[in-house]
Amino acid sequence: MARTCVRGRAIPGKLAMDKLDMMRIFVRIAEEGSFTGAALRLNIQTANASRAVTQLESQLRTRLLHRSTRRLALTEAGQRYLERCERILAYVDEAEAEAANAQVNPSGRLRVHASPSFGQAYVVPALVRYRERYPAVSVELTLSQHTPDIIEAGYDVMIQLSTTELPDSRLVSHRLGDVHNVLCAAPAYLDAHGVPRTVQDLEAHTCLQFVTSFFPRDRWHLNGPSGRETVEFPRSPVEINLPDALSVALREGVGIGALPMSTALAMLGSGALVRVLPEYRLQRLTAYAVHASRKYLDAKIKTFMDYLREAVPKALAADAEALSRAASQA
Repeated sequence: MARTCVRGRAIPGKLAMDKLDMMRIFVRIAEEGSFTGAALRLNIQTANASRAVTQLESQLRTRLLHRSTRRLALTEAGQRYLERCERILAYVDEAEAEAANAQVNPSGRLRVHASPSFGQAYVVPALVRYRERYPAVSVELTLSQHTPDIIEAGYDVMIQLSTTELPDSRLVSHRLGDVHNVLCAAPAYLDAHGVPRTVQDLEAHTCLQFVTSFFPRDRWHLNGPSGRETVEFPRSPVEINLPDALSVALREGVGIGALPMSTALAMLGSGALVRVLPEYRLQRLTAYAVHASRKYLDAKIKTFMDYLREAVPKALAADAEALSRAASQA
């Protein structure tokens, strides 16, 4: 089957052409004033150029060109149609150029989702530095404990925490590093109720639970010198789903609670809280940056993912080191 080519796209010679291709051919014919001249410019057969106009006229049910042996001339309807075609094709060319440019130059709105504590501690600083590199990108960051469907919710990138490896799926994920929760309490609480020396000692204390889908509500799994140990306690008298809010309750001396290391560091540094069983950490959470597709990845998504993989592991390592120093000084 013979094939023609308009703007690099092959078109079956004996099938109906794409409407945009026919419009392009018609515009070129009007510019050149002949089927032959347009065919030469478009590198197609003259018969295909003629057939494109015939098909357009058939679909529109109106004549676009007056044909004679010497020249072609636009009809009144053809002149109006030509003007519309030129506008439409200009919009199409602009849209194609913009879409192609999106693969090269980061620009437009980047929609990101993360959990509140991790987002405040690590994603917000990364976004600030990222926009210094790519100011043409605007950012919409949503922080919530709920994990949405990235495609249905329309997010470009999602930061997801998990106790296990993410399952294989339609999503592409990149591991950023590990996050730990540590036990903390106010000095006043420990003065009044004593300092736990072993995991079992926690059973005699008021334990405040950070409510999350990752951890059970009635126990803590702690990793320490003797490996993994578990402490069970009755339902917590105070359950809070945001670490910053939980830290306020702990500062008020309500009990002992588990805080993410980024939240704990600020409280430990100020002396508002102290580490409890500093040689122990709660089970590890792994942070992943997730996006929906690897094919034709938009430049703003690719560059942001690259920056997250550069910046966040360094920040996590720095906090882990600071936490270790605080534990050794406790």
